[in-house]
Amino acid sequence: MLRFFKRREDVFQKLIEQQASITYEALRLLVKYLETLDSEVAEELSIKEKEADEVRRILIDELNRTFVTPFDREDIFSLSRSIDDVIDYADSTVMEMVILNVKSTPYMLRMANLLKDAAYEIWHAVQRLPNHPNVATDHAQRAKALENRVEAVYREAVADLFSGPEDIHHVVEMLKMREVYRHLSNAADRGDEAANTIADIVVKKT
Repeated sequence: MLRFFKRREDVFQKLIEQQASITYEALRLLVKYLETLDSEVAEELSIKEKEADEVRRILIDELNRTFVTPFDREDIFSLSRSIDDVIDYADSTVMEMVILNVKSTPYMLRMANLLKDAAYEIWHAVQRLPNHPNVATDHAQRAKALENRVEAVYREAVADLFSGPEDIHHVVEMLKMREVYRHLSNAADRGDEAANTIADIVVKKT
């Protein structure tokens, strides 16, 4: 019986790890897209987003059918949702760029690289939760520091955007680019939420 419950707990750990891994892969693709503006890379990212959605659906189904979980079911749900939101915003960033015909900027690339590094830390934090919770906290703190740097670049980018509009065409382009910057900023916010949830889990476990 104990082995059965342990296997059920392992299901959630593996699913969360899978979500975090796919999200990291997606953020790498986001960086690659911003470097190349390659439509095939955009399609790869879209596929990753759908893969992540499927993993989350399975996780929620498991939550609905399981009484024993490795940590609070609310924390599992919250962590899964935050990680899923990160990849959603990465995908919507690319979609907005395509729809609005927005070209990549150095600010976008800087933000995406920081988000990629933060996703890497979240992925490792999730992996360390069962056996090395203090190490998980270290990774979560690094992720939060990276997310804060994303916000700093976002503010710098927006300030630069509004530094000197010249005509209505320029204003329209500014608004388009600000929309893309906001998607990247929102991804950072959700990554920060994921890191906070990991820290909460560790406190409850120790």
